[in-house]
Amino acid sequence: MTDSHAYPLLQSIDSPLDLRRLSEDQLPQLTEELRAFLLETVSQSGGHFAAGLGTIELTVALHYVFDTPQDKVVWDVGHQAYPHKILTGRRDRISTIRRKDGLSAFPNRDECEFDCFGVGHSSTSISAALGMAIAAGLDHRNNHAVAIIGDGGLTGGMAFEALNHAGVLDANLLVILNDNEMSISPNVGALNNYLAKLLSGKLYTTVREGSRQLLRRHMPSVWELARRAEEHMKGMVIPGTLFEELGFNYIGPIDGHDIDTLVTTLRNLRELPGPRFLHVVTQKGKGYAPAEADPVAYHAVGKFDPTQDHLPKSKPGSPTYTEIFGQWLCDMAEQDPRLLGITPAMREGSGLVEFSKRFPDRYFDVGIAEQHAVTLAGGQACEGYKPVVAIYSTFLQRAYDQLIHDVALQNLPVLFAIDRAGLVGPDGPTHAGSFDLSYLRCIPNMLIMAPADENECRQMLYTGFRHDGPAAVRYPRGKGPGVAPVAEMAALPIGKAEIKRHGSTLALLAFGTMVEPALQAGEALDATVVNMRFVKPLDEALILEMARTHDVLVTVEENAIAGGAGAAVSEALSRHHCLIPVVHLGLSDVFLEHASREELLSESGLDAAGIEQSVRRYLEATAKLKPPVLARSKSK
Repeated sequence: MTDSHAYPLLQSIDSPLDLRRLSEDQLPQLTEELRAFLLETVSQSGGHFAAGLGTIELTVALHYVFDTPQDKVVWDVGHQAYPHKILTGRRDRISTIRRKDGLSAFPNRDECEFDCFGVGHSSTSISAALGMAIAAGLDHRNNHAVAIIGDGGLTGGMAFEALNHAGVLDANLLVILNDNEMSISPNVGALNNYLAKLLSGKLYTTVREGSRQLLRRHMPSVWELARRAEEHMKGMVIPGTLFEELGFNYIGPIDGHDIDTLVTTLRNLRELPGPRFLHVVTQKGKGYAPAEADPVAYHAVGKFDPTQDHLPKSKPGSPTYTEIFGQWLCDMAEQDPRLLGITPAMREGSGLVEFSKRFPDRYFDVGIAEQHAVTLAGGQACEGYKPVVAIYSTFLQRAYDQLIHDVALQNLPVLFAIDRAGLVGPDGPTHAGSFDLSYLRCIPNMLIMAPADENECRQMLYTGFRHDGPAAVRYPRGKGPGVAPVAEMAALPIGKAEIKRHGSTLALLAFGTMVEPALQAGEALDATVVNMRFVKPLDEALILEMARTHDVLVTVEENAIAGGAGAAVSEALSRHHCLIPVVHLGLSDVFLEHASREELLSESGLDAAGIEQSVRRYLEATAKLKPPVLARSKSK
């Protein structure tokens, strides 16, 4: 733990109950201590940073005004929830965040009772909080449910579905929009803070509701005129007409760094009935100048020196798979004017920064709207363009119906560049790309590839782009084995694998990232090693040849074993009535908690040592069986 003398108030808080014992006059000091503590700890451990700096005051105010955990506070995504974790009994463990056996990167129900809903993906908070508010009403409890969602999260269609539903219910729900884009900064100040306090107060609410009832009953034409006048006047100073029309009592925008205004406004809103919407304007990275100047760079950080005005530069070396994709996208766009690039709000993460600068008219950031991204690509493909959807594996799950119905069913030429496939490490199970091979390969018309190295990734992207139908290239986070990409692009023969090593009685059929560790294990086992390359279509001819010339086949993939690439191999053997022992190595039927990617691979038995050990255990176990469980069939 850090020096207690530097954080006298913060050190006294082990739960929100301790926070609520403070006087309001002490809250500004607490926010200063919390901001300094967050800077000190995250600079030493790394983690999500800028978003948390922007929600210090809001977090303090929420736990000060509401009776958490009886009142439910649901954070959208959770990048901004580090201050929440610190105030809810996890202060002394915050330095362990995102590490093996440490705190989760996001709110997690198994970690703390104050994390009332597990998050990690965007635009879910309003739906979850509404569900909790409905449950409280059915149980005749007076609990409040609060959803905090960012302006980015509000671009997700699911958020509007929840708002549309909540507006017609009498649920005890408060939605807080944490707007950190500063696009409405001129509206934030003393006047708007005053209006927020006034409009959320009992006097205004009582007079307004009483007047509405009177005019509705006795003077409907005057009521309609008054209603329009009210909306017009509020619309002049408050950009909340949309939310009012959806059935919410809209308040704001207010300064999200004014703790006094926040506490007063939240207290007033706590007493109001029905769905309420509070618009709070904050600054991402607030209180730390480098993060204020570059909130994107400081969104998620490694260890850094807080006395410096910049983050440490990464050491030069081989490019990451994301960088390989970004360079290929620009190279391909120069060759083919039909190429269009699409991302659901992940320009930096997916490697589209350079493309967005060089080809702005062909770059489309659709916001956090994965469903729209996929169907948008389908529409573009219908008109002769060649869209490339750059998307994380875990986020493509959110557009599964669109993938099937709007692209694959129509056999449209859309290329999916699937980043962060497999184990992603510190972000944990919410971001792991563990399922894409399983959910993709069951879709007709899909071409699915998994590169073993950087150059193969570049060539597969080219292959998928040229393919006249939907195609997917899935690649991991970080770097590969260090194979330099070849500038000249050449399409790979569809559905053809390659033998990387010839061995004796054992064959390792490896997919994508598992080729390198399989080669290492193959040396120790004297096994044949095949780089399968294609998950769909499989190289069935080579699989049958391996079955004819070997005693045991082992499939290795960085994907769920259930329904994955190994299952596809077994299905192919079954179709050809070929009986041979097959061992499937991959991710087990569990959600793996956060740790480094290397630790998770080792834990899953997917490093070289783990593959070798698993195979030896199988061979030892089957050697004891007399006669063998399965007799190898000799293919004619």
